[in-house]
Formats: sequence, structure tokens, C-alpha cells
Amino acid sequence: MAQTGSGKTAAFSLPLLNNLDPELKAPQILVLAPTRELAVQVAEAMTDFSKHMRGVNVVALYGGQRYDVQLRALRQGPQIVVGTPGRLLDHLKRGTLDLSKLSGLVLDEADEMLRMGFIEDVETIMAQIPEGHQTALFSATMPEAIRRITRRFMKEPQEVRIQSSVTTRPDISQSYWTVWGMRKNEALVRFLEAEDFDAAIIFVRTKNATLEVAEALERSGYNSAALNGDMNQALREQTLERLKDGRLDILIATDVAARGLDVERISLVVNYDIPMDSESYVHRIGRTGRAGRAGRALLFVENRERRLLRNIERTMKLTIPEVELPNAELLGKRRLEKFAAKVQQQLESSDLDQYRALLAKIQPSAEGEELDLETLAAALLKMAQGERPLILPPDAPMRPKREFRDRDDRGPRDRNDRGPRGDREERPRRERRDVGDMQLYRIEVGRDDGVEVRHIVGAIANEGDITSRYIGNIKLFASHSTIELPKGMPGEVLQHFTRTRILNKPMNMQLLGDAVPHAGGERRGGGRSFSGERREGGRNFSGERREGGRGDGRRFSGERRESRGPRRDDSTGRRRFGGDA
Repeated sequence: MAQTGSGKTAAFSLPLLNNLDPELKAPQILVLAPTRELAVQVAEAMTDFSKHMRGVNVVALYGGQRYDVQLRALRQGPQIVVGTPGRLLDHLKRGTLDLSKLSGLVLDEADEMLRMGFIEDVETIMAQIPEGHQTALFSATMPEAIRRITRRFMKEPQEVRIQSSVTTRPDISQSYWTVWGMRKNEALVRFLEAEDFDAAIIFVRTKNATLEVAEALERSGYNSAALNGDMNQALREQTLERLKDGRLDILIATDVAARGLDVERISLVVNYDIPMDSESYVHRIGRTGRAGRAGRALLFVENRERRLLRNIERTMKLTIPEVELPNAELLGKRRLEKFAAKVQQQLESSDLDQYRALLAKIQPSAEGEELDLETLAAALLKMAQGERPLILPPDAPMRPKREFRDRDDRGPRDRNDRGPRGDREERPRRERRDVGDMQLYRIEVGRDDGVEVRHIVGAIANEGDITSRYIGNIKLFASHSTIELPKGMPGEVLQHFTRTRILNKPMNMQLLGDAVPHAGGERRGGGRSFSGERREGGRNFSGERREGGRGDGRRFSGERRESRGPRRDDSTGRRRFGGDA
């Protein structure tokens, strides 16, 4: 078990390369990766590791690239193949990939492949590999479905745990803004204008959001582009090259699309949509602060998402300070500073003699009136400001922000008010989850459409970037299905799920209410979770049995209620973003 960025690629590549036979022109090492970005990254690293090994070739196989390109590469007899499960399985079915000489198999980020719904493809591939090879599996977490693979395909595996690197990042300045009084797109533009950055990446939850935010930034004059799974590989690679060489300044991406992204000039990360789990937050902000550079990370938090903020703070072992929205006074100051810098650059680097001569030709309209250079400069300054005025009107007063109190802020309650509790062992098992945590949704696809639980799993995981720990029971009926999701899902996510298709049929997701058990219907697979764990007897998301309701004091995320994050002193003033503390 090891986190992303802990040196796994070198750890599995170097020993496997040491045992590779350069004379044998057949795949000897196979690496499975969840995304094409990670597959390309691993392939590039292994190419670099083997550059002094004559005759060794590496090929990356992933969706979005033309088959004829990959077939030509396979005909050259590469010893190392790195690919995504779907494309590798396609080549195996076509008979264009021969694994009979394989000596080493690596599953990189296995839990991510599980989350994205690829685990069945992984098992199919592993079942076709002959015995006698070495298998290495790397995963940040070890859910039951991953352990099942180790039991089925690995012989007496040894488990090695690497200490998690989820700690405070002193090189990254972190802050959050409570969404209030302004739409997120408008607020994002203000923060970007107030911040000095070389390049930035904006993280959103859905593919549609990447396009919507990119369009909003383009309208505001920013050189930005979207990065999502719908883009073909050529366009994705072109977009990343533009970001690296400075032709592109802002990238709007989902977590899946940004995996493996490593661009040194990224100095700002904005979490436009808060991630559902702390690990994703750590991965996101890790895109900045590279190569010893300082970085900044900003998080947008809606009131109903404060619980997720508390989880991040507990994981990071720090209190993330809150910042205010940049006001008109600060924006005017920033605009003037940037304009003055451009003027100074022209004074230092340009030949202005020809333009001085033009001044003599600019005459005032009234005869006999002398040219006032100061007035002329002011007129030119007003013309040069364009669509971003240097003098901004003061912000309109906003209504007071509603104070939010989450569970950690509640005062103590007298436990005697609950009445007698009774013996927990004798209480009947409660089948439903806490309605304060989960809500029940209906989707208009069911058994008659050929839909299986895994199809719903893949759609929810890929389109919403929601990890398995936040997915409840899925029940299949003839013409529809129901699924439990965290309470308070953002409206834009629900709207996106409404348009998402499963087996070419729109889900048309709609909220039914708080999660309660429904009689009838079929629970496919005995009511399994994303990770394949059986959910009988009202288990929570961590796989632990909940008897007598929430007797152990756990929340739906599996964390104990007693676990408290750092307490924030509400009496302290908030920091200004982009200004002094």
C-alpha cells in the first residue's frame, strides 16, 4: 500500500528491468494503469529507466489512440507494455497482444481501477496470463475487492505498507472561501485577478463543468482550456503541451483527467468543487509546489459541504484559514499594479522615438488650445484599460452571511434525555442508514434495459468523481433502479447525472427523499457496494457491521464521531486572499 507520488514506478520498474531479456522480442512486462495519462507517464518513466539497455522497447496502449499506430508498435516486439484495462482487453480479444512470455505483471493504482469500474476487465486480463510470472499490486487503499484479487491471482503475497504522505505541505499556502453572495464563476474570476500566478489548474467534479468554467474564463479574457475524458488523445496532448510551454495559463479538469499531470509552472490550484474525500484533495493540491517552488491552493466550500472541509483538516492535521472574497478596492489596486508593470516594460524595452513624433500630430479640437500632455496621457490611459476598468465602483452591500454550525460546533447534550438505552445485544438490527447522511435517488434504467450494478457503478464513479465509500445500496427493479448517495449533493452534480447515459439511456436521476429501505425489488449481487463488499445487516461504508443503529458512534464515512478536527476560533479575523495576513 502506497500513496500517489511515493516512488512506486521506480520501485517496480528497476527490479523487473534487471530480469528482462533484451533479445526476446515479446512482451515480458505488463503494467495496468487506470488512466491513459498515468499509462503514458509510466511508459515514459520506464523508457527513461531502460535507455541504456540496447534493444528494449516500451509501448503504451490506451483508448483514444488509433489502433493502426498501436499495431505497428506491437509488431516491433516491445518487451514492455503499459496500458489501460479496456484497450489491453481489446487487443487480447483481437489476438494482437501475446502474453505467453510474460514474466512480470504490475497493477498500478488498483483501487483507482476499482473506483472507475475496471476491476472486471482487470480480472479477465489476469485470468489469461500464464502461470510462472511475478505479480506486484500497488494501491493507496485495500478494499475487499482488491484483496479478493490478491487471494485469487497471487501466491502467498507479502504486504508492504508505505507511510502515508498526507501531511502538512509547508510549501503550499492553503485557504478556503465560503460560497456566499456571488456565483462561483464570478468569484473565481475575482480570485484569479487578485492572485499572481504563472499557471493554474481548476478542479471540478464533472465533464460538463470543465466546459462551462472554461467558457466563463474565456469570456473574462483568460487563456484557458478544459481537460476531460471526452477529448481525444491528440487534443489532450496538445492542450498539455500548450500549458507546459506557456501558450495556455489555466486548465480546468476533473480528478480522473488530471491524473499523472506534472507541470512545474502550475503555481495555483483552485478546488472549484470540493472533493468528496481527503485523498483527492491531497492529490489535487500536489499539482502545485513542484520543484521547490511555492504554491497556493484555494478551496470553494458551500455551507452544506463544511463536513467535507472538516474531514480534509483532520487528514492534513491542520486548520485551513478562511479568506474573504476580493473586493472592488483590492481588484482596482491589482489592475493598476499590472497596468503599471506593462507600462514600465514598454519604457524599458521599446523604441518610443517614433511615437513621440506622433504626439506632435495630435492636436486639440479647439484652435489656440495648447496640448496638455498630462490630460492626453489620462485620455490614453482610459482608452488602454479596455474592458477591465482601472477605477471600480464600490461593491454593493451584501446581506449578512448565515453562520453555519456543523456537528463539531454543537454544544453538549444531556445523554439522560434519550431515555433508557437497553442492552445493545438484544436490540433488533436496524436496516436503514442514518437519514442525516444519505438520500435515496431514482434512476430510469433497470433490469429490462440490461443494466447491471456495475454499469451504475461506473457511471456514478466516472461522471461524478465519487469514491466507493460515499455510495450506498443499489437496487435494481424492472424499469428503474434506486441508489443511495450522500445527503446534500450539489445541484449541478444532480443535473449532470440526470443527463448521464447508461447503456445509451439517460438516467434521469431524481431525489426520492431520505434513504429508507424499500420492500420488493431485486438487490443485485446481494446488495454489494462499489468495492464488492456485501451490505447485509446494515453495514456502513467501511465494511463494519452496525448493530443497534449507530451504537459505535460512527458516521457514514466510517469515522468515529469522537474524532474532532482542529477547532477554529471564529473570533479571529479572516485573511484577505492575495493580501497580507
